[in-house]
Amino acid sequence: MKRREFIAATAALLVSSRRLWAQGRRHRLGFLAVGDGGGRALNQAELALFDGLRNHGWIDGRNLIVDYRFSQPPDRLPVSISDLIALRPDVLVVAAPQAAEALKSATATIPIVFVAVADPVGLGLVQSLARPGGNITGLATYVPGSFVAKRIEILRELVPGASQIAILVNPGNPMHRLLLADEVPSTARNLGVALPIVQATTAEELDVAFASAAAQRADAIIVFGDTLTVVEAPRVVALAAKHHLPAIHFSRQFASDGLIVYGPDIADLFRRAASYVDKILKGAKPSDLPVEQPVKFDFVINMKTAKALGLSVPTLLLLRADEVIE
Repeated sequence: MKRREFIAATAALLVSSRRLWAQGRRHRLGFLAVGDGGGRALNQAELALFDGLRNHGWIDGRNLIVDYRFSQPPDRLPVSISDLIALRPDVLVVAAPQAAEALKSATATIPIVFVAVADPVGLGLVQSLARPGGNITGLATYVPGSFVAKRIEILRELVPGASQIAILVNPGNPMHRLLLADEVPSTARNLGVALPIVQATTAEELDVAFASAAAQRADAIIVFGDTLTVVEAPRVVALAAKHHLPAIHFSRQFASDGLIVYGPDIADLFRRAASYVDKILKGAKPSDLPVEQPVKFDFVINMKTAKALGLSVPTLLLLRADEVIE
């Protein structure tokens, strides 16, 4: 065989091998998603993960098997994790800090990609952003130091003179506990604002939390991102309206009826998570894949909700928004 023919034949064999590898072998992905899965389709952010996987050539039912389990209610989480690990997936994808912590504790060998975990270093999930170590890596939602302050500044522009801004937290969320121990009190001191804490771990407790914020004469409320508030988004928005509380939310799913959304583009993070899955399925180790932070942020103002609350939105605030819903 001539040299040119040999090179051409070798190239054809490589292409053929890649196609067989990508199309013939079915890898298994375990996805521990937010919510309870009861009659609920995956949300737009979660669907972005599979859009990203398709862009990398991974198709559910063709060369990928996707097993879904859900993290809600909280007492279901251990069973969901056991189920996924028993299926022996090639990689696990998990959303939210509580579920990520539980999954990491359950396996030290199966590669894990987390999404929507605020501060993985602070939570002890990874050693550092640059060198995660262990079997876990992914995408953070938090840039330390200004998480609470930025939201207070936005609310104060919208509600001039606001001096008491409630914060809705889930005491079961480890990231919330970190913020309450450090950033929340330091921000309150630095900005000279009272930040009463209201808590909810269940849907029913959300009613009590909002009533408590209103009883404490809060001028507005910050709703920390959490699995509970994501699952109960319509209830959270309705309670803010009922108690006439201007609220700032974490993710875009609140934009259609909530007042303000300011936070990382969660769909973009899920889409980027697909590249981690792709690299791991092709042999990369999670410990060699640095944790990435958000590069896109959503800032949405809903004018319908503002008018219902009797608020006049400053022009400068509108100009900074990525989207204004009329």
